[in-house]
Amino acid sequence: MRKLSKKTLAIENRLEKLEKEQDTFINHQKKVSILGSESTYHKIIGQIIELESGNLEKSWRKKMNEVIKVTVNDNHEPIVSGRKLHEALGVKTPYDKWFPRMTEYGFTENEDFSTFLSESTGGRRATDHIIKLDMAKEIAMIQRTEKGKEVRQYFIQVEKDFNSPEKIMARALLMADKKVHKLEAQIEADRPKVLFADAVSASHTSILVGELAKLISQNGYKIGANRLFAWMRENGYLIKRKGSDWNMPTQRSMDLKLFEIKETNVQHADGHISVNKTPKVTGKGQQYFINKFLSEDEVAG
Repeated sequence: MRKLSKKTLAIENRLEKLEKEQDTFINHQKKVSILGSESTYHKIIGQIIELESGNLEKSWRKKMNEVIKVTVNDNHEPIVSGRKLHEALGVKTPYDKWFPRMTEYGFTENEDFSTFLSESTGGRRATDHIIKLDMAKEIAMIQRTEKGKEVRQYFIQVEKDFNSPEKIMARALLMADKKVHKLEAQIEADRPKVLFADAVSASHTSILVGELAKLISQNGYKIGANRLFAWMRENGYLIKRKGSDWNMPTQRSMDLKLFEIKETNVQHADGHISVNKTPKVTGKGQQYFINKFLSEDEVAG
């Protein structure tokens, strides 16, 4: 067996990881039947390296003279520049007049093509379009010229190579690999929050609402004590009607064990004693509210 490069070995390690963690991708028997042999396997490794390096059209240029540069979008779909296509077809009509006419043949923006601004030779920004390969083939055919036929045949060969079993497998592996990396990154990003929330949940110490506001702010969601009190009142955790019970926990909050009420006896100069009530957030409440504010769906009012 030939000695593999470091990059190839790294990709092989990632493939092994995919086999263990992505049981939704493909079972072992299907993999064997699709790959067939070790040589095919290494061919797919080569395709992955080619895809990752951004040189998708590299193999196509080996087989034929490049007519127009073909790249891929984020969904791994072949695309071309509208202006480059216009140039390759040798169209005499100015691009800004020609392209709108082409779209009248049943093409839909943001589905078959998208618009963007590119740098022109004079340094001024010019309107260009990203066109999917199916649309580019049809536009080439519409021209009814020898150049149009040549460009269309080129696109057909590009598409044929793009849809080879090796490239399909390589793209599938890359997409699955990116999904694993994204999940791993999310798990790693959430780890401190999970550990913090677990520690808070186990805590038997209740804290003031102002102290909870500081904890939430320290963990990524900036909010002060007054805003947190207001949010709790508006969302039914604290009583919002003015009176002796204002800012006290609602029955719902007490049932959920999110708060406890600290009562303090205060003796006044005239001898009478009053009772001050202070809402304090329990360990369970701290975890509950921190998770509320750190979750992506929470946009506090």
